[in-house]
Amino acid sequence: MRETIHLGEIAILVTRKAIKNVHLSVHPPDGRVTLTAPTSTRLDVARAYAISRLGWIRQQQQKLRGQARETPRKFIERESHQIWGRRHLMTIKHAEAKPCVTLDHKRITLTVRPGSDSKKRAEVIHEWHKSLLHEAVPAIIKKWQPKLKVHVSSYFLQKMKTKWGSCNHRAGHIRLNTELVKKPKDLLEYVIVHELVHLLEPTHSSRFIEILEMHYPSWREARAELNELPLSAEAWRE
Repeated sequence: MRETIHLGEIAILVTRKAIKNVHLSVHPPDGRVTLTAPTSTRLDVARAYAISRLGWIRQQQQKLRGQARETPRKFIERESHQIWGRRHLMTIKHAEAKPCVTLDHKRITLTVRPGSDSKKRAEVIHEWHKSLLHEAVPAIIKKWQPKLKVHVSSYFLQKMKTKWGSCNHRAGHIRLNTELVKKPKDLLEYVIVHELVHLLEPTHSSRFIEILEMHYPSWREARAELNELPLSAEAWRE
């Protein structure tokens, strides 16, 4: 069952689950607030908890409002693009051939057919982003599966509007946001480890935190860095 608590201008979506503790979250990019509580929690108790954390909620929302945001990409000559946390300038080439992308230490070269529009160029770059992630992700999964004693039956890459990753612990699937290709590779690893831990513990319970602490003790720093990097220019909505 879902309900909403209103504290002035702040709306908090309340979800009840079979967990032991209350979890309050402020989500990028727009500061959406959720509260997950044990099944038996009364709404007035959840509201009192939210009021006690109101200062923290506003602080987190203020951080998100001040966070840098990418300008919309046009996929044109000498435009700046991030790959694995490094800035590259784009070069456009035209050829009557299948579109392709090449990368060197300073430059992304996008080869497209004459007359291609920005939508087509964006599609080519997105498919290239996915290919880069497909090169990186399997090795990270292979590294962490034996450490955590889990098995990933499959992984998927897609644009995700509110999350860096997600996990279906019953099916053994994880999903990763293709925007991660723009971030340093160690942050991709953090997100993958986070989702693999969900195969052991589906909620953000104290057990989940304990497992993450044991295997990836720098997770808080990684999460903070990930959330401080520039957000996509896309207008993200539910």
